[in-house]
Amino acid sequence: MCFRYKIKSEDLRKVVFRKYEDGDGVCKIFRDLNGSLGLNTIKRWCKMIRDTGSIQLSTSPGAPRLARTSKTIEKVKHKLDQKKMVKTRRLAKEYGISKSSAHRMLTEDLELYAYKMTIEPKLTEEQKNKRKKFVNWIGNNFRKEDTMRILFSDEKMFDLDGIYNSQNQRIWAASRNEADEQDGTKMRQQFPQKVMVWLGVCSKGVTPSVILGQGTVDHIEYIEKVLPIALNIEMILLKNTGHFNRAV
Repeated sequence: MCFRYKIKSEDLRKVVFRKYEDGDGVCKIFRDLNGSLGLNTIKRWCKMIRDTGSIQLSTSPGAPRLARTSKTIEKVKHKLDQKKMVKTRRLAKEYGISKSSAHRMLTEDLELYAYKMTIEPKLTEEQKNKRKKFVNWIGNNFRKEDTMRILFSDEKMFDLDGIYNSQNQRIWAASRNEADEQDGTKMRQQFPQKVMVWLGVCSKGVTPSVILGQGTVDHIEYIEKVLPIALNIEMILLKNTGHFNRAV
């Protein structure tokens, strides 16, 4: 988007406001306007949008808030008390303020944080009773010193293409091409190779990791690769502490 013709001040304010609300940064807005507005002016206008939710050139720097008023903040707080799941965009539309003002109201005025919903397995009553029974059995049959002698282990399958979070891992750049030049492209195979890794942990530390083959590990590979590591840890702890129990 490029502007090569003269635009009125009111229209420029509308353009800057819309582009800032769409997520464009100061430098990108400056480039898109192609010299129609100075960089410092754009910075000042963007700050006005963050602080007041609008661009008011006639107001002084010490003017009162127009969007994040105490009355509006109290209404938002009351709404959150009634309904925890509230979208910033919907709040902005309902109270006639910008999305950035609504966001600042939540984070700065109300000192709230946005948390993702946690997914947990839904347990049946039978599963809950079994877990309680298991906890009671542990408490009645194991002393604290017994638990200090147990080696806990597990296996996990890892993708050799690596792990990345497409939502949180961001690259700040002026354009998509610039982002790609800064390693902004993640290459993935259609059928990536995977390996299984075994690891053990006890009260004295963590065992060396064991890289196993692909797919399900059979008892032969487990005995050949995992058991020697577990026995070696047992001998070391037996030598240093004089006691060690292996959990099966």
